Amino acid sequence: MQRAKAFVFAAEEDFGIIPVEAQACGTPVIAYGNGGVLETVIPLNKTGVRSQESGVGRQESEGSPTGVFFDEQTPGALMEAVNKFEKNQDTFDCNEIRKNAERFSKERFKREFKSFVDTKITEFFS
Repeated sequence: MQRAKAFVFAAEEDFGIIPVEAQACGTPVIAYGNGGVLETVIPLNKTGVRSQESGVGRQESEGSPTGVFFDEQTPGALMEAVNKFEKNQDTFDCNEIRKNAERFSKERFKREFKSFVDTKITEFFS
């Protein structure tokens, strides 16, 4: 995966761990722009610049784009996204892509889950 130019993800899943795993290898993602990838992939906008769309956790993900979305599950839409990726390939930084994947690490999940539970326990007993 680390040698791949990009990873194509044409499925629609609620979370979709595979695009996150691709990013953990520093590989950009070309994905159907629906479902979980909207939260895990930082897209280019139509002009080739990082999209300013906000989503859950998006505030932390300021920086380099990690992929390109296509809006329809059709060969034409996929080809357009691949062409967009090719034209903007220099925009993608494998270290920044890897850093984005760290937002979904096991360590972060455990830390934030513990913090949430501790807060709720404190509120309950206050």
